[in-house]
Amino acid sequence: MVSKMERLEEIVDRLPEVSRVDIEAWGGEPTFRVGGKNFVFASPDATSITVKLPVDEATAVVATDPRATPTGYGLGRHGWVSIDLSGRLAAARWREIEEWVRTSYTLVAPKRLARRVTEEDGSHPEQAGAGRTGSPGRVSRA
Repeated sequence: MVSKMERLEEIVDRLPEVSRVDIEAWGGEPTFRVGGKNFVFASPDATSITVKLPVDEATAVVATDPRATPTGYGLGRHGWVSIDLSGRLAAARWREIEEWVRTSYTLVAPKRLARRVTEEDGSHPEQAGAGRTGSPGRVSRA
């Protein structure tokens, strides 16, 4: 059985130029970064994650998902959402998680990398299917 952290790492691994940094001051909590900026914070066992979403989407997720809350420290007003992933998760939930992780990545990544991901996701219909400009890199550990 694949752990939640392994599942999260599989999702993140499909994104270009990502690194994982475990924050020792926070008890070893993993973060995933692109260009030195965090786009996912996770508990050590990935039973909770925090991602950045557009403010309107974050508001909608929090309003409709009882396991989602605005992130503390004032980050919630900027679109950061904390999501409880405890218990057994269905395939549909993992698809949501992947969508949120990819969205968070595109909001934080340098424009050239964000563009690659949005093109892969078909966010730009005129460019969808144009092919990748390179394969995503493996998650590196810092």
